[in-house]
Amino acid sequence: MLRSVELKTFVPARDFALSMDFYQAMGFKRGWSDEQMAYFSHGEHCAFLLQNFYVKEQAENFVMHLLVEEVDAWWQQIQAARLDERFGTRLIAPQDQPWGMHEFMVFDPSGVLWRIAQNS
Repeated sequence: MLRSVELKTFVPARDFALSMDFYQAMGFKRGWSDEQMAYFSHGEHCAFLLQNFYVKEQAENFVMHLLVEEVDAWWQQIQAARLDERFGTRLIAPQDQPWGMHEFMVFDPSGVLWRIAQNS
């Protein structure tokens, strides 16, 4: 039987240092980094690799989906961190989706879309 251990994605960054600051302000913990890559996590089961690599068309069509327990608490944290003001990013307030999720959206400094949701 085949078993998987973990799945991570490589998130592009136009300005690597700015993106690292953004993700830390968003609530992710940076585990390690070098000039080309940084490992970010939140809790035990959520992680991604931020890469010092950028292609506009890729970044602006890249979507991350983070399923959380309390989306409104995450929204309050995002607003308190003033990500939109500090990093020039865009936020879309929480709303109920027809597919049974309550979610909000955050665009990172490179244009990557994060859909942060909880099951309704």
